[in-house]
Amino acid sequence: MITAADSAQPDAPIPVPVNVPPIGPAACGAVSGRDGMTDQALTVRPPVVRRLLALVTTGHAGPSLAIAILTALLAAHAAPHGTRPLVAAVPMLAGQLSVGWSNDAFDAGRDAVAGRTDKPLVTGGIGLRAVWTAALVSLVAALAMSLVLGVVVLLTLVVIVGAGWAYNAGLKSTAASGLAYLAGFGPIPAYAVSAAGQGLVPTWGATSVAALLGLGIHFANVLPDLDADRSTGVRGLPQRVAARWGSGAARAVALVLLLAASVLVVLGARPERRWVALAGLGVCTVVAALGVRGGGKVPFLAAIAIAAIDAVLFAAGVDALDQRH
Repeated sequence: MITAADSAQPDAPIPVPVNVPPIGPAACGAVSGRDGMTDQALTVRPPVVRRLLALVTTGHAGPSLAIAILTALLAAHAAPHGTRPLVAAVPMLAGQLSVGWSNDAFDAGRDAVAGRTDKPLVTGGIGLRAVWTAALVSLVAALAMSLVLGVVVLLTLVVIVGAGWAYNAGLKSTAASGLAYLAGFGPIPAYAVSAAGQGLVPTWGATSVAALLGLGIHFANVLPDLDADRSTGVRGLPQRVAARWGSGAARAVALVLLLAASVLVVLGARPERRWVALAGLGVCTVVAALGVRGGGKVPFLAAIAIAAIDAVLFAAGVDALDQRH
C-alpha cells in the first residue's frame, strides 16, 4: 500500500515554501516550477489515464503489491486450503497503498524543494487533495476489511500501517526511524497466520526475520536519496549513520541486516531441508552484494527480492512459520 476527488475540477499546484513545514490533509495549495519547469507546465491537467497512472505511482504500487503478495504466501502456508490467504492480502494491499500515498503527500513540499521530477505531485501529474483522499479512503477500507477477518487481524494491521503513517508524519526525520520499519514488518507473520483463521501464532524466528528484513529495507531504501535527504533536513537512522561514518557504513549495515535475516532462516530450518535454506542464503548473498553496490532503486529492489526469497522459504515449509497447537 480509488479516488474521484480530482475528477471534477483541477487541483491547484503545491507551493514550494522556503522553510518546508509538514504538509497535512488541510494543506492543499500550489507548487511552483523547478529545474526548468514552468508554472503553466505544472498546472496543465493531463488525460484521465495519465492521472490514474500518476495516482498509482504516488501510492508506491509496486512495493505495496509485493508486500501483499508476500503476505498471501505466508497465509497460504498457514492455511493451504480455501481463499482466506487471498482475502488476507486485500486489506494489506489497501493499507500499504495508504502508507504510500500519505508518504508522498507528507513529503510534497520537500520533494518540490529537492526537484524530485519523478514525483507526480511535483510535476503536476496529480493533485495533493486527490492523494490525501486516496490515502484516507484506502486506510479506512483496509481497517474495515481486516475487521471482517477478526479483531486480532485488525489490531495487527493497525500496528503495521500505523507504523508507516507515523514514519511519514515525522518519525523518518528522527533517530528512531528504524522503529517504524521494525513495527511495520515484524508483525507481518502474525498478520498472515491470524488472517488464515487457524488459531495459530507465529514463531519468534519468523517475526525476527521479518523485523530484520524491515530494518534492512529501511537502510537500502534511503541509499539513493542520502544527498537529497541531507539538503531537506531528513535525519533518520540511516542518514545519521551515513553522516557520521560515511555512506559506505550505511550500505554495510543494510547488507548485514538483510543477510542476518537469511541466516536466521538457515538456523531455524528443518534438518532435512536445511540445504534449501543454504541455497537461498547463497542467492540472497549475491543479491545483497549487487544491491548495496547499485544506484537508483537497485538497493531497494534487491532488499525486496531478498524478502521474497525468505518468504518463499517459509511458505515452502523450509522453516517454521507458526506454532502448531
